[in-house]
Amino acid sequence: MKFVLIAILTFMSVNVMAMDSVATEKGKVENKVAESEEPKGKAIVSVFANFNMAMQNGVSKCGFQLDRSYVGYQYSLGKGLELKAVMDIGKPSVVDDYHYVAYIKNAQVSWKHKGLTLTGGMISTTQFNMQEKFWGYRYIYKSFQDQYKFGSSADLGLSVAYKFADWVSADVIMTNGEGYKKIQGDLGFQYGLGLTFTPVEGLSLRLYGGLNDATEAEKVNVYNYAAFVGYKNKVFSLGGEFAMMQNSGNVKSRNQLGCSVYGSVKAHKIVDVYARWDMLTSNNGWNAAKDEMAVIAGAQVKLGKYVKIAPNFRMTIPKEGENKYMAYVSCYFGL
Repeated sequence: MKFVLIAILTFMSVNVMAMDSVATEKGKVENKVAESEEPKGKAIVSVFANFNMAMQNGVSKCGFQLDRSYVGYQYSLGKGLELKAVMDIGKPSVVDDYHYVAYIKNAQVSWKHKGLTLTGGMISTTQFNMQEKFWGYRYIYKSFQDQYKFGSSADLGLSVAYKFADWVSADVIMTNGEGYKKIQGDLGFQYGLGLTFTPVEGLSLRLYGGLNDATEAEKVNVYNYAAFVGYKNKVFSLGGEFAMMQNSGNVKSRNQLGCSVYGSVKAHKIVDVYARWDMLTSNNGWNAAKDEMAVIAGAQVKLGKYVKIAPNFRMTIPKEGENKYMAYVSCYFGL
């Protein structure tokens, strides 16, 4: 499979220019405008914070928390060339104290020409990028595949995307497979192929398949599959995704399945109401300690252009153990 993906990656990056002859007049005009743009840049600043209360097994906790901060800069050089660098500052789950760690989340160069986009460096991955944007409340709760570690949101590598028509596009990605928090520790790579369809305004469909090399004789390749469908307009949004990971942790027949359904309704000019349901399960119960259902519901209030406040209620229902109940007031500041 990986050889097929590499072949597609090469074909799309080298030969896709041959399709320019079928570009529309509108595309030609847009390209000329893009080429004439003056260099310009913008700062990237995002801060996720919250106040929370949680209760499980009769024990309650509460406190203020700074979840994550993104600081960076994006600069357009014109003629479709763009640079982007972002630092991710947060508290990793593997650290047991209150120290924060800074990572390079993005350090990428991208080039766009008509329907073609090439991106290289420490790039945003394509595995669940679309789902995260559609969910739209990353500062409140991670998207499903990110939350349950089906993949990383960024990695070092190369991606190629091409928009064949207004309603269909394809993308191929090849990365280290270690994520942005680890350096490359072996000779394996991760490959992914995605197809996106927008048959009518507001409706989006996406299919994705990926392979992560096994680099040790006793281990096997990891395979990821995902499907997403969502509809969004000015009043409401509704989306659902299914994800499957085969051979989790490079161990044969350790599979994980999951789905997530989420939506929002605009209740007022500055108020959105949202809800989401997640379900994660494993075959033969090998991951029963972490299998669970999760529910989140709340409202978002936009206090001007740069600040959002979102009170929300969360409940996790684990396959083993007691339910956990949480109340949050999540806050976002961003430029």
